Amino acid sequence: MSGPQRVVIAPDSFKGSLAAPEVAGAIARGWQREAPDDEIVQRPLADGGEGTLDAFLAAIPGAQRRRIRVTGADGQPSDGSWVWLPPGAETPGGTGVVELASACGIETLGGRLRPWDAGTEGLGEAICAALDSGVTRLIVGLGSSASSDGGAGMLRALGAGTRDARGLPVAPGLRGLREVAEVDLSGLRSAPSGGVIVLADVDNPLCGPRGAAAVFGPQKGLLQAEIADADASLAAWARHIPAPADAPGAGAAGGTGFALRAWGGEIESGAAYVAEVVGLSALLTADTIVVTGEGAYDAGTASGKAPQVVIQLARSAGARAALVAGRIDPGAELSDLAAAVSLTELARGAASALAAPRHYLELAGQALARQLSASR
Repeated sequence: MSGPQRVVIAPDSFKGSLAAPEVAGAIARGWQREAPDDEIVQRPLADGGEGTLDAFLAAIPGAQRRRIRVTGADGQPSDGSWVWLPPGAETPGGTGVVELASACGIETLGGRLRPWDAGTEGLGEAICAALDSGVTRLIVGLGSSASSDGGAGMLRALGAGTRDARGLPVAPGLRGLREVAEVDLSGLRSAPSGGVIVLADVDNPLCGPRGAAAVFGPQKGLLQAEIADADASLAAWARHIPAPADAPGAGAAGGTGFALRAWGGEIESGAAYVAEVVGLSALLTADTIVVTGEGAYDAGTASGKAPQVVIQLARSAGARAALVAGRIDPGAELSDLAAAVSLTELARGAASALAAPRHYLELAGQALARQLSASR
């Protein structure tokens, strides 16, 4: 066995359980117990959903969390935040990082799904708070959305007007889209001079069989019998907005990607962008091990989720990649991995793994260190 090695721990969050920094910390503790001389570097990741703010805070010196009060997905006041990044050559006012998940995400509803009424006003209010501070660039993370309102609530918070045939304001959420007869964008706040980067983990269009309602609506509480109506409502909304409804990522976060494109946003792969910002590729060499992970590793991971991005970067660098996941689907592709650990198998059941995730993540880190050190 050779001497100490560099181990980079770069997981996504385990949705509904632990944030990415907590996951990385637990794996690191377990690894260090088994191989105390190894150099451990933690780079928690995100794909635009929950944990995006934490990833920037952990990776960017001088980053600051700014607390705000916003309208939650259920229309009630909610605590939120955004992250300020220090100025650069192209961003003299700094960069604001805003995350839909923390402003009006599905987790904020506490299990009380409201598929027709949940809105995105909170995201627009968080964007306004960042603009009011003087930032000259915005990064908007999409993911974990509770709403399928096509971004209408966000646009209203930014100054747009949406009215029905009688000239009255429409109801919030997907329900209101059915009544929209007029959209006035003349009062919309200007995007910052440095641009708007939109981080998404899906490339779905707004409407159709791969659209926001058909693919993601059931996760937010839409019944199968309601999907056609919801899709038609989004299509009607699209006719009022100057953006391509069939563009990749337009269907992200219930159609918020579509609205952000109309505001001038450029949609990018969230996981790949965050990995670049945190400098992950620069840490990977042929003698490096990188450990990634997420709550459920399945066929959907290959569509650009954080673990897949890490595995691709490891392959390019000749580094060995390992995986820790809450659950590994039997049909998931594991050929590019040097090792993989399922917490469900380690704990002999999903309930036990969910009851003590830190404990089993530490055990997983220890098991990976033992296995990969022995194979050197």
